[in-house]
Amino acid sequence: DTPFSFEVGYTKQQTGSVNIGRITTSLHTGTHVDAPFHFNSEAETIEQLDINIYIGDCYIVSCVGEEVITAEMLSSIDFLGAKRVLLKTVNQPSEQFPEKIPVISPDAASFLKERGVILLGVDNPSVDPLDSKEVSAHHALYENGIHILEGLDLSEVTPGLYDLIALPLKIEGADGSPVRAVVRKK
Repeated sequence: DTPFSFEVGYTKQQTGSVNIGRITTSLHTGTHVDAPFHFNSEAETIEQLDINIYIGDCYIVSCVGEEVITAEMLSSIDFLGAKRVLLKTVNQPSEQFPEKIPVISPDAASFLKERGVILLGVDNPSVDPLDSKEVSAHHALYENGIHILEGLDLSEVTPGLYDLIALPLKIEGADGSPVRAVVRKK
């Protein structure tokens, strides 16, 4: 994938008034949202999605130590009416890209839909195994009307109810977008 880089493209000395920076990166580096177009060429691109998906109540669930997050595992949790669920699977983010990550079982998608969830966030680069070509969890979530937020840093937060703001950039035709995701305790 394209690594992140930043440079000053034009200096104040060159422009006479301001410095102008430039970034190069994949839309899926760091904290980002996946547009359905990322895994379905006939689906919505990022600018076609309702911005309200990414703002509102969220419930953070601890799944630390789990390898697969299933409907059964989530069934005992009261999301307190939150339409957004964030899964904390690690206590400390790593500077290294992981070789293996906890994944979402496709059966969790219909369970989450029944609970009224519209957004699932994870503190990993994907909801599917990193080598998956089928991306079954991506498809199951989409088929159940649940959008995806990946690459969160949840190391400083405890499980519970929060306000989430994770706004994607409105990039026409894009398969995703970097976001600055923040939560505030309710």
